[in-house]
Amino acid sequence: MSYTVKLIVGLIGTAFLCIFIGGLSQSISSGFAGFKGGAPFMIIAIVVCGMAVYDFYDECIRKK
Repeated sequence: MSYTVKLIVGLIGTAFLCIFIGGLSQSISSGFAGFKGGAPFMIIAIVVCGMAVYDFYDECIRKK
């Protein structure tokens, strides 16, 4: 796969994942669970999005 295609598809996929998980976290925190009930999920969501962004960087951007 060419570098450009890998970069574009990886960026789109990572962005969709982070948007979905961020929206889910926001929905849980503002809904029935409230902020205190949604805080553990919010922390997990931030860690998962951080790992996804690092994996995108490691696979698509960093020169080995």
